[in-house]
Amino acid sequence: MLEANDDLRVAIIMRGLPGSGKSYWVSHFIDSKAKQSELNGTTASVGVFSTDQYFFKNGTYQFNAKLLSKYHQMNLSAFIEAMADNVPFVICDNTNMALWEYQPYQAAALALGYEIRIQQIGVPIDVEHQRLCAQRNSHGVPLNSIKRMAALFEPL
Repeated sequence: MLEANDDLRVAIIMRGLPGSGKSYWVSHFIDSKAKQSELNGTTASVGVFSTDQYFFKNGTYQFNAKLLSKYHQMNLSAFIEAMADNVPFVICDNTNMALWEYQPYQAAALALGYEIRIQQIGVPIDVEHQRLCAQRNSHGVPLNSIKRMAALFEPL
């Protein structure tokens, strides 16, 4: 895992299908940062930014395609604000199948002096992985939608 120091500022861009384990990875990353902070007496704050968070209403996920563009912009703005506030670790926890989807996050991070790490979870083009993602994603995304998303995947 990454070490926190005064100079290190890292933007992590997650990539993976719904149900691949992106949020699980993020949760473990945050836990490891908290444990490291306890051991060395520092604070290593982590900002997590996911467009999905905007679709929760009264604790229930309510996807609305008409709001997707607006919510993506809100998420990007919050990500940039956290970097402007010098949050040491910022994470974009979106699917980011196509390179253009995370390019604005990457560009902002570079402009603000952050090191960029791309964290891909799973192999989106693998049919078995797609089936697993369809079974375990928390938002009820069906297999046919996951296959459509996987078809958009662009490797680095």
